[in-house]
Amino acid sequence: MTSETELRDKLRKIEALFAGAATMGEKDAAGAAADRIRLRLKQTEESEKAVEMRFSLPDPWSQKLFLALCRRYGLKPYRYRRMRRQTVLVKAPASFINNVLWSEFEQLDAALATYLAEVTERVIREEVHGETGDADIVAEQARIGH
Repeated sequence: MTSETELRDKLRKIEALFAGAATMGEKDAAGAAADRIRLRLKQTEESEKAVEMRFSLPDPWSQKLFLALCRRYGLKPYRYRRMRRQTVLVKAPASFINNVLWSEFEQLDAALATYLAEVTERVIREEVHGETGDADIVAEQARIGH
């Protein structure tokens, strides 16, 4: 089972990977990693036009993570009136969104989903019932007239 401390460490390592950290000391400096990614975004904006990209994030935890990640790098996520809550728009260079933002989000989201699933499983097993497996599969009932 992953502890919260282990999860936090994993999230920092993922960010350091996308920041291009060269040494272990740099990999440990989360703030410096975010700064390097913001600098990378700024450099990309100078050579590439920003485009509006749409994301659909139906899971509220994934959406919170994506919004926080955008804001961390100085992007302003938004939606237009009458858009569904799970729709998020971001305006930035496509290469940054595809190669950095979305790739980093996917890895962070997978780590967070694993952690949340483990915590949920443990709490249900310990506080509700020890058996947390799927429902049994049974034969269908016979239908009258068929």
